[in-house]
Amino acid sequence: MELIKGKVRVHPLFLAVGALSAFTGTLILFLAAVLAAIEHECAHAFAARRYGYTLDRVVLMPYGAVIAGDLTGIGKRAELAVLLAGPLCNLFTGLLFVALWWIEPELYPYTELAAAVSFSLFFVNLLPAYPLDGGRMLRIILRPLGEKRARIAGMVVTFAVSLGVLAYFVYTCFSSPDFFSLIFSLLLAAGAFGGGSYGCIVFSPKRFQAGVEERRLAIAGDVPARETLRFLREDRYLTLLVFEQGEFAGEIPEEELLSALEKGAYDVPLSALLATALPAV
Repeated sequence: MELIKGKVRVHPLFLAVGALSAFTGTLILFLAAVLAAIEHECAHAFAARRYGYTLDRVVLMPYGAVIAGDLTGIGKRAELAVLLAGPLCNLFTGLLFVALWWIEPELYPYTELAAAVSFSLFFVNLLPAYPLDGGRMLRIILRPLGEKRARIAGMVVTFAVSLGVLAYFVYTCFSSPDFFSLIFSLLLAAGAFGGGSYGCIVFSPKRFQAGVEERRLAIAGDVPARETLRFLREDRYLTLLVFEQGEFAGEIPEEELLSALEKGAYDVPLSALLATALPAV
């Protein structure tokens, strides 16, 4: 099921698990986990956009949410920042609930579950298993060994983590079987062969066929190019009016801005982008 074309999709099993949770009395837990997962993926998307990458699509899965696209060409530090954004968002959310308990202790019974889910997503996503964030970060760390070796090493570690989770499931079978750990183990094993990413912002003249409004934004010349990404919209054409010391210095159309960002000019001030030749970065 596709809610917004190319943006949000719902896996059929997501609805099935939701219905099952309603009959088993765990609907609140299911909804809390879904909301925390969506928050997690939105944090990835926000961080990715600041580096010139945009959310391609979100798929609501029975175990949470997955974001898709392509991070090809992004720098190592930028990719790590994008990957860390999701877990850190869950961590800060959990800490916020803890802070609320300190201020208003009576809120504890109403927010305990949300805090537990947030902290769980933080720790789980740092596991060195692909396609979890920890597994992606592991591949980045191993990248100097070569893409092929890094991929193989990531698969080996992912399967090791999967077997560990499976062993935990076997252990629970002697008391109260934890079937979630079994499902999670299988998902990790399957995830070793793929995973989602992010899509790069590119200038597309095709959108002019339907007509778009122009947005003219006055901005200081010492602002780095990365700070303008939040002003980009698919239904608006952006033109930057660059000012230096209160005086108009020139215009930067959207296509030139995105072309500079594709060359890695994230930290280059806008005044430098006005020059004919883009300085080396």
